[in-house]
Amino acid sequence: MENALGGVEVGVLVSLGAMGSKMVVMALVVAIAVRFANCNSEGEVLYEWKTKLMDPFKVLATWDPTLVNPCRWFHVTCNGENSVVRVDLGNAGLSGPLIPQLGHLTNMQYFMVFGNEINGTIPKELGNWKELVGLGLQKNRLSGPIPASLGQLKSLRFMTLNSNKLTGTIPVEVLELVLWGDLQTLNVSDNHFKGRVHPADPTGYAVTTITQDPKIKSV
Repeated sequence: MENALGGVEVGVLVSLGAMGSKMVVMALVVAIAVRFANCNSEGEVLYEWKTKLMDPFKVLATWDPTLVNPCRWFHVTCNGENSVVRVDLGNAGLSGPLIPQLGHLTNMQYFMVFGNEINGTIPKELGNWKELVGLGLQKNRLSGPIPASLGQLKSLRFMTLNSNKLTGTIPVEVLELVLWGDLQTLNVSDNHFKGRVHPADPTGYAVTTITQDPKIKSV
């Protein structure tokens, strides 16, 4: 009886052990599948953006949607989770808009597309980039206002929007990043801003440098 019971107990333990191993394997498979799905979705976003751009110098030639993820693409950097954290396309001769879907790249830390012919407005969805440290959009043809949603970027250290065709004024939410956040450099010169900016002396904030458009009046 004891042997029989003991045999049953051993058999149960073996079965439970095997079941546990299968569950671990399944969990790993699911985790890997989710990771690749996320990578593929980020690649789809970047590829969709590519289709909206004119690329005369073929700098985006490696942006191939048939690859497993965009981490092998030139000008794209990923983290250890194969999630896009950086795009470097400065002075690349690109023209076309920024698309709202870029906001889905939620691990973005640096987005550098300065010195191109990027036009249209700055999508408010870029406010989803909560990990963003640097935003370089200077020397393009961007128009419209600075989205107030950029004030949600609490990790932002520098934002260069100078030499565009932006209008309106600097959102209070963005100026508050200078006062309460980590934003150390904000360059909005050489645009088409108007109106007034608060506070009267934004350059007095800590060690921050704010370069304003001369057409903006301080109050």
